[in-house]
Amino acid sequence: MRIAAASIGVVLAMLAGCGGGSAPAKVTATVSYRERSALPPTALIKVQLVDVSRADAPAMVLGEQVLQAEGRQVPFAFVIPYDPATIEASHTYAVQARIEVDGALRFINDQRYAVLTRGAPSHVDMVLKGVGGS
Repeated sequence: MRIAAASIGVVLAMLAGCGGGSAPAKVTATVSYRERSALPPTALIKVQLVDVSRADAPAMVLGEQVLQAEGRQVPFAFVIPYDPATIEASHTYAVQARIEVDGALRFINDQRYAVLTRGAPSHVDMVLKGVGGS
């Protein structure tokens, strides 16, 4: 019994965290597009969790995930970790995504995908729009 009680104490201490900060949380997303076009292996897909509360200021990035296509095609699944202590109920948060090929923007979201506050979910299925020529 003593070993079990000690083990439980160790587990609880680990769950509480060393710095007393909040445990990490996550937003999840899938990214796809409707165009019938394959991505080259070098394509970069970037997804960010941003605070879009202030209309007169750039969005503040709270978390991001970037991956290279490496031959994979849409849909891409993402997990964006963030610190829940940075989330304010009165703010508006969104997930934004972009796909770049050789440094040039190829696809981007053209609508807001709200998350976390004001009744918004923590998962979004994003459909990106093509940008520029082929």
